[in-house]
Amino acid sequence: MTHTPADQHSTPTPAELREQMEHTRHELGDTVQALADKTDVKARARQKAGQLKDDAVAKASELKVQATKATSQVQDKLPDSFKEKAAQAAGQARAAALQAGRTWEEKAPAPLQQKRAQSAQLAREHRTLLLTVAAGITVLWLAGRIKKG
Repeated sequence: MTHTPADQHSTPTPAELREQMEHTRHELGDTVQALADKTDVKARARQKAGQLKDDAVAKASELKVQATKATSQVQDKLPDSFKEKAAQAAGQARAAALQAGRTWEEKAPAPLQQKRAQSAQLAREHRTLLLTVAAGITVLWLAGRIKKG
């Protein structure tokens, strides 16, 4: 079978060949980088952990706002005598917690005390959220007791 000149492909020039090679080299580099990114488990885990942390912070903030609103709504509807009893109960709970903490510090082994110190630091960092949630739970618990009684 014979080929006519129209069937033959023109031979690329050296400049065209260099351009094709450079283009292929860039594509290969991109492919290798994509594969390396997929196999970098530590980086992917850090990225996922960061995303989960951001999601948790956003959810905690949302829950804090909801708890604050709910607490405010419940407190607005409660009689003053009930609020006084709740304040007394909260004071007693704080005193009991303080006493339990002292007892723990006196009797707990050293590694457990270190973990407690780390937990206390975390609690200090999120104090407002914890207090808001605790106040909301206390108010709801007391409201339930008043309705039953």
